[in-house]
Amino acid sequence: MQRYTEEQSNIMIQYEKFTLSNGLKVIHHPDITTPMVAMSILYDVGAKDEDEKQTGFAHLFEHLMFGGSVNIDDYDEPLQNAGGENNAYTTNDLTNYYLQLPKENIETAFWLESDRMLNLAFSEKSLDVQRKVVCEEFKEHYINKPYGDVWQYLRELCYKVHPYKWQTIGKELKHVEDAQLQDVKHFFAKHYNPSNAIMCIAGNITKEKVVELCDKYFAPIPAGEKYLRNLPTESAQTEARKLVIERDVPVNALYKAYHMGSRLSNGYHAADLITEILSGGESSRLHVELVKEQKLFSQIDCYHLGSIEPGLLVIDGKVSANVSMQEADDAIEKIIEQFIAIGITELELKKAINKTESLISFEDLSLLNRANNLSYYELLGDAEMMNSEMGKYATVSAEQVHIEAKRIFRKENGNTMWYVSKGV
Repeated sequence: MQRYTEEQSNIMIQYEKFTLSNGLKVIHHPDITTPMVAMSILYDVGAKDEDEKQTGFAHLFEHLMFGGSVNIDDYDEPLQNAGGENNAYTTNDLTNYYLQLPKENIETAFWLESDRMLNLAFSEKSLDVQRKVVCEEFKEHYINKPYGDVWQYLRELCYKVHPYKWQTIGKELKHVEDAQLQDVKHFFAKHYNPSNAIMCIAGNITKEKVVELCDKYFAPIPAGEKYLRNLPTESAQTEARKLVIERDVPVNALYKAYHMGSRLSNGYHAADLITEILSGGESSRLHVELVKEQKLFSQIDCYHLGSIEPGLLVIDGKVSANVSMQEADDAIEKIIEQFIAIGITELELKKAINKTESLISFEDLSLLNRANNLSYYELLGDAEMMNSEMGKYATVSAEQVHIEAKRIFRKENGNTMWYVSKGV
């Protein structure tokens, strides 16, 4: 068992971590100032781990995991009776289930989460119910909603072999519609086991109590086979790509996506600061030039997807009426060319770093966020990264931002999608 108390930039996240014999990694973060305890269970499985012919399974499981387990018919009712609340999310990289409840009732959380890790109560009925729910979600948000299929086309434009080329909801509706019980059982056995999970317990609970409850509820669960990821590597893009999509939408939209490094790459923090400088608020470059002054866009944003593996930095905006797509596209290109040509000022860098640090500090005020983040950083390699993350931004120089911008915004690294309104 290891203990960490490193202090960085006035932030000190205390925690201890240990691993059960079945491979489950456990992190304990004490906080006696709250009457609550939060639990995060992160499974190292996301949409990138799906078979290309059976996508949407990771997201489907986000729903199935609340449908009852081998000894518990209903997940939500016992938790609500204990004064708790819960939620979950799935990304292309991971799946996280989290909850929070009064410290007196923490054993309820261990009971609920360990039982569904042990085995879900799979049945044709539960699969049919959740399959219909996910299919309706797919139709409502990704087929019938304006701009709903943007990321289907943009991901396919940017990625040719890596499984980031499909969305978390799935590549196509038919994959979820055709999901069979045996397929679902196989996916569960492959990914949802102790050796593929990280659990963080945060709040007003002692280390001794955490160990006791882990031994009682989680230690008896069979380890399962450790999933070894072997994904295809996306080759470096060698020429610019462009796609035009015509849809029944109120206004034209423009998307420009560029490949960037992984979450653990040396340039990640510089790339993150680039997005802040370009669109972080009304004084940012894209907003000032293209929204306030030239009025070419009604709104414009720059962000990255935060992918664990090499991801995307994206600029997207809604184009103003009577502005051609070419004019809007050229205006973004001009901003990028200026960024590459002259770099950034020390004032811009300082503002971006200060804002980023403030966001990190604010996020860490939440007990549940701390639990989720400790699990996430442990997935990245070490929970201790939570104590060093802010310091990494503080050491980024204007020169490093400039170098990363030149690397990312290369013409041949760009993917442009014009998403135009029918009849325009």
